Amino acid sequence: MARSAVQHDNKKLNVSEIIQQKKKSRSVNNYTEKLIPKILFGIAAISVFTTIGIVLTLITETIAFFKDVPFIDFFTGTELKPLGENAVFGVLPLLTGTIISTLIAMLVAIPVGLMTAIFLSEYASEKTRKVLKPLLEILAGIPTIVYGFFAFTFVTPLLSSFIPDLEPTNILSPGIVMGIMIIPMVASLSEDAMSSVPNAMREGALALGATKLEVTWKVVVPAAISGIIASFVLGISRAIGETMIVTIASGSSKNFTFDVTQSMQTMTAYIVEVTGGEAAAGTTLYYSLYAVAMTLFVFTLIMNLLAQYISRKFREEY
Repeated sequence: MARSAVQHDNKKLNVSEIIQQKKKSRSVNNYTEKLIPKILFGIAAISVFTTIGIVLTLITETIAFFKDVPFIDFFTGTELKPLGENAVFGVLPLLTGTIISTLIAMLVAIPVGLMTAIFLSEYASEKTRKVLKPLLEILAGIPTIVYGFFAFTFVTPLLSSFIPDLEPTNILSPGIVMGIMIIPMVASLSEDAMSSVPNAMREGALALGATKLEVTWKVVVPAAISGIIASFVLGISRAIGETMIVTIASGSSKNFTFDVTQSMQTMTAYIVEVTGGEAAAGTTLYYSLYAVAMTLFVFTLIMNLLAQYISRKFREEY
């Protein structure tokens, strides 16, 4: 009887110990569950606070620039001579260089990228797709400085044989090479959008007597138009923000011209040039960097917002 009573007491102790351990484990789990969301929120907030810091820095330094240079003169001036006593700060030469290089790039990237996406999505076999898709991604992984030297040492001499008036540094060759660089982005995003179109839509159109080409252009492309246009807009943003290709192959001439055979400078190339020089802190030249950077930031922000709007506006739900 005494032994059984002792065993019974031991069982009670074991049960109570197990209960206490479970309570401790549960309290630790509850503490962890409460802590993890806070840690994740802090990590997510880093990008938000970084963006806020960038914007505040650009705004404060840009305001300092416009204390010396009138706002209207900056955005309507056709001359940019940042050095010397009679410095002139007009951003139009940089805007035209950026816009023209972007237009040339998209004239290359949009048709080639879209045709590549159509082939991968609608015509290529699974084996062919597995080979071509990685090759396309390799093109996207090439450093932009390599593209810049390619434009300067190969594309420009090649174009000179067809265009005798082409200057050694011009906006045409870097624009073309930027387009080649953007092709993987346009092709990949467009192909993903077209691949998400249900096969039932293709099969239905084929059952009605449509050809493969008609199915592609009249069914698949319209159904995936939101993703396709979004890829175009993101490609434009990528071209606007490109630096090394235009810095190397386009030169630093701040010409306000629409002649693509001449040397022109983009906003990003101007920032690289001035930061690499002797822009003393607190000078108008120094603050002009932030004014140009703010203009570039607004351009890119508008493009990204436009891409999001288009994606929501024309999105198809299946």
